[in-house]
Amino acid sequence: QVQLVESGGGLVQPGGSLRLSCAASERIFSFYSVGWYRRAPGKQREMVASITRGGRTNYADAAWGRFTITRDNAENTVYLQMNSLKPEDTAVYYCNGQFSPVTQPYWGQGTQVTVSS
Repeated sequence: QVQLVESGGGLVQPGGSLRLSCAASERIFSFYSVGWYRRAPGKQREMVASITRGGRTNYADAAWGRFTITRDNAENTVYLQMNSLKPEDTAVYYCNGQFSPVTQPYWGQGTQVTVSS
């Protein structure tokens, strides 16, 4: 059973930073792609950032320039560094991993990020 466990969420003031972690039960390098998604209250889930096995990254427009996704193969963990946080970044953030582009993705349980003064 593949498990993805997110951590690092919390309450932060606007302009602050958080680093989310996604720890995998499998070798993180075995995933074709690992991504971060979020679901804000009353909104649909949206992709935030992703990183492929080859290291290619992709960001949503809202994350571009503020968020950075990285992968630590030794720790089997993918990180999302979030800077200059805004209230509209408030959401539950989920980690997603796929072994190939056509296989079912695996999801973590989510971690709450709240940006508020």
